Amino acid sequence: MPADVLAEVPARPGRERHLIDRVRTWAPRLRPRVGGAVGEAMDRGLDWLSRSGLELGGAPEVPAVFGPGDGNLANYLWDGTRVRIVDFEDSGRSDRPFELAEITEHVAAWTAAPLDADAFLKLFALNAAERARLADCRGLLALVWLFVPAFDSLEGLARRRNPPGTAERQAARLSRLLDRTS
Repeated sequence: MPADVLAEVPARPGRERHLIDRVRTWAPRLRPRVGGAVGEAMDRGLDWLSRSGLELGGAPEVPAVFGPGDGNLANYLWDGTRVRIVDFEDSGRSDRPFELAEITEHVAAWTAAPLDADAFLKLFALNAAERARLADCRGLLALVWLFVPAFDSLEGLARRRNPPGTAERQAARLSRLLDRTS
């Protein structure tokens, strides 16, 4: 998409400010209700978030792109030659690191047929600013995806969208991701 056209495209919904606000709303409601590895990972993720600088805005300058806005792998169809994107409901102006984090950290990337996130990300020639932003965006989205199945597991089977144990598995994923950034 030409830069002048992209400049006129609204920012996609669900960017980091929205996600941070969502986590800050969820934390006092959910954290007291969970324990064990999920609670420890939440504490660690919330501590990381408070130190990350994401809340201050002013992310490093990275090129803008048009982002589809939903990292669910079911929205990306591979025909053996090309990838086709089929869901643009939450699309808009974004950046590559955020969109790549959307894909690699979405719960769909590891619950059924796991995506090798490291191998996938090596396919993209990211500059230093994009690599730094990618690490932050992955941390934020992994934290968001810890809260979603944790809420599901507390609300009971009628609302469950993910297999049992998803919150515990995501806690381990978030912890491994945070270990890499420490």
